Amino acid sequence: MSDQTKFFRRLALFGYFGLLIWVILWHFVLAPSQYSVGFRIALAVVPLLLPMVGIIKGKPYTHAWANFIIMFYFLHGFTAIYTHQSEWFYALVEILLATAMFIGCSYYARFRGRELGLGLKKLKSSEDAG
Repeated sequence: MSDQTKFFRRLALFGYFGLLIWVILWHFVLAPSQYSVGFRIALAVVPLLLPMVGIIKGKPYTHAWANFIIMFYFLHGFTAIYTHQSEWFYALVEILLATAMFIGCSYYARFRGRELGLGLKKLKSSEDAG
């Protein structure tokens, strides 16, 4: 694995575990809401647990699709800045960690996928014409 790939792997792991810890701290310790604990777990924590095994194992495909889950945390962070102005700092941390994970996962999936020879197959020129 190249140094570049290792850097983005570390960035993805930092963003992932940082976001997981931060979301738990924010929603359960720093600013608990009026919603039930089960609802908060289902909405804030469970989506991050879905790619955990693949991210820990370093699977490029998991890093790629985990970005779809990260979009939820981007949206949540930007919405919280607007709607919960007293919690803007918490939302900013969430956005920064989600950004780190997004960039790390995107580039790790790209570079590691290339190293492993994974990727989409290109169509042959005869198939393009027909």
